[in-house]
Amino acid sequence: MRSDPDPPSFVRHSHDALQFKCPHELSRPLLLAKSIRLLAEMNATNTVTPAALAELLLNIAPVRPVFIWGPPGIGKSSIVQQFAAQVGLECVSLLGSQLAPEDLIGVPQIEDGTSRFCPPRSIARKEPYCLFLDELNACSHEVQKAFYSLIHERRIGEYILPQGSIVIGAGNRAQDSAIVKPLSSALINRMVHVHLRVSFREWMEWAEANNIHPLVLDYIRLRSDHLWSQPPKHEEPFSTPRAWHMVSDALHSYGDHLSDEQLEIVSFGCLSPHHAGQFKAFHKQLRSRFKLEAVLKGEIGWPHKPEDRDVLYFLAQSFRARIARELPIERTAISEQQKQFAHLAKGLLKDLAAVSFEIAQLVVSSDEKDSLPDWFVVEIVRDLPRLAEKRDGAQS
Repeated sequence: MRSDPDPPSFVRHSHDALQFKCPHELSRPLLLAKSIRLLAEMNATNTVTPAALAELLLNIAPVRPVFIWGPPGIGKSSIVQQFAAQVGLECVSLLGSQLAPEDLIGVPQIEDGTSRFCPPRSIARKEPYCLFLDELNACSHEVQKAFYSLIHERRIGEYILPQGSIVIGAGNRAQDSAIVKPLSSALINRMVHVHLRVSFREWMEWAEANNIHPLVLDYIRLRSDHLWSQPPKHEEPFSTPRAWHMVSDALHSYGDHLSDEQLEIVSFGCLSPHHAGQFKAFHKQLRSRFKLEAVLKGEIGWPHKPEDRDVLYFLAQSFRARIARELPIERTAISEQQKQFAHLAKGLLKDLAAVSFEIAQLVVSSDEKDSLPDWFVVEIVRDLPRLAEKRDGAQS
């Protein structure tokens, strides 16, 4: 859910996009009505997927400036570029972290004994365009003030953006350990704010159509929760759709000559350390006879040799993710097929505990991202009480 641009957008064209015309030809009441409807459909946390953001931009951006919030590497820039291409406008990007006020206001020029400011050529255009203010919340407060009239009135000094031009801003969040500064309340109040989130399904659709390496595709299908991770507070790589794209590019470049050592260097150079270790184990597992499906079908048992410890850990974590995905949250909603899977899972947990009690405990622990259904844990406590001791201790 990659040069180092953000992934070329995985935005799908909507029916509205196919019929989209120059912004100034659209009905403002119709657009505003659709904007209100779209905003009302957002969830309580006001987050949208890339596809939903594409439709929001098509309906809101022509009438009001939009600010896109989101962590690094999830495709904010590429979605804006794709949007501009969809509506037939050139996308002009300004990087907020590299701007000074004069870069917007321009330099003074004397005409007939009076001075006027001449805005830069990149902004002062005669034809309508999409002005993308990337990392807007990374610029200084002086630059933010220079944006007031540009965002609210689409004007810089005496220059007015051509009719049909669009202004879109984007930025990372304070919790992303990125370079950000507080946006002034005046600037916040001049834009419609949306928060972008990663969508595993949409990223996979994009990745399958854009030559992402099969090893990456297979791994993310198995561990969708590893597509993105919260940026760490300290300096180390972390997993994002862009990071996985970088891994894919490196794997394509190595071709069939990729060694375990090279894969390790690439993985730990792009991804969160935990994800990198799991990806390395996944690659090793593919070359061995151990596969989760084979374990689930009873064709093979859990690997037990010391040299396969990393493979065992990977399979166990994948097993946990499968349980969380397959079983319903409520026991009353379980189907007959899911009952059979739950029974199989308990048996496999017992077998896993015989190989490594510690790793089996990690499968049922409560401190992982994918929580197992409570009713399933209750059954584990009943049938395998020792295995649940760590979970009980973590909750106390």
